Amino acid sequence: MLSTIIYRSHLCDDVPVKSLEELAVKANTINEQHGVTGILLFNGTHFFQVLEGQEESVRKIYDRICTDDRHHNVVELMRDYAPSRRFGNAGMELFDLRKYDRASVLQAVLDKGTSKYQLTYDDRALQFLRTFVEARERENYFEVPSDGGWEFIADEQTAVKGDASLPEAEEYSFAFQPIIDPMSLEIVSLEALIRTAGGGSSAEYFSQLSRDEVYKADIRSKKLAFAMAKALGIQGLTLSVNLLPMSLVMVPDSVDFLLREIEANGLVPEQIVVEVTEDEAISRMDEFDNVIRQLKSAGISLAIDDFGAGSAGLQLLARFQPDIVKIDRNIIADVHKSGPKQAIIQAIIKCCASLEITLIAEGVEKPEEWMWLESAGICNFQGFLFARPAINGIPAVAWPEKN
Repeated sequence: MLSTIIYRSHLCDDVPVKSLEELAVKANTINEQHGVTGILLFNGTHFFQVLEGQEESVRKIYDRICTDDRHHNVVELMRDYAPSRRFGNAGMELFDLRKYDRASVLQAVLDKGTSKYQLTYDDRALQFLRTFVEARERENYFEVPSDGGWEFIADEQTAVKGDASLPEAEEYSFAFQPIIDPMSLEIVSLEALIRTAGGGSSAEYFSQLSRDEVYKADIRSKKLAFAMAKALGIQGLTLSVNLLPMSLVMVPDSVDFLLREIEANGLVPEQIVVEVTEDEAISRMDEFDNVIRQLKSAGISLAIDDFGAGSAGLQLLARFQPDIVKIDRNIIADVHKSGPKQAIIQAIIKCCASLEITLIAEGVEKPEEWMWLESAGICNFQGFLFARPAINGIPAVAWPEKN
């Protein structure tokens, strides 16, 4: 099966441009040995490469390319299949865009190809090529420094240790994780995450219960979350709590219960954010709609958690106008290396900016993920890179410091 991989990357500053021809000769030899063909474009700063061949061979060549220290910010733009090769004349042909007239450079590149259709049928690979040649996406090339440039130093002053005086429940507890603005060195919110009594995950806790019990436990557990937040002294911070969408519908007077417990623990509705996940089906949408109105009327904010993980995200976004959208960790993971993920996140950023919705990137674990997301315009983050959840306490936050 004929496979195609397209990527772009950035030439390292210490690599002389004159060495590129030698690079292309070596790549041509290696690629021909593996039955891989393609073209390598260079515009003076960035590379754009099309690799075509049998799937396993293309993958091995690409994995080798990703470890080459002569370039950085390697971003995979497309991984797909095709009936025939677009550039089948050589293992790898280098094309320096700077040597051609701007008006005719696209055709000059296409003339190197072996596809008889060229751009006739809107081939995605050739559309990517045209976009690169015409430099129409330069403003969206958010890149991280080749040397990283940051280290993350734990600030123990932000930590609040749990102690025996904190409220407890026999069946479960809560861990707290900060949501932060790293550049402002500010904790903007805390999320209360339900855990088993032994510190196990929320999934582990809920798996022990029947469906009806899950909904009741989901709502009732927030009594402990609010009490623990009070004991930890969250003061002016907002507190996020997770709820299954159907818990709000299936448990009678769920909103009244939440409001009573908020007041009983000296909190105010305006500092509470209810996060609903989009990956649970909402079978009674009109009733859910009514509950959301009650929450908002009381002053409680609404967040869509794990946005992008399920099928209901866009519907929830259009219908309920949340105050906050949290981008799912599976979209965040290795975003600095994935063109499709970058395009999705840029679209989410633009959409939420138009709707004045706050964005949070959750599940951030790598400095490169944070650097790309920050460059793209996201300010608020949550993830192990900055702080892991702490049972019955608030963890120290590792703030980024420039090397």
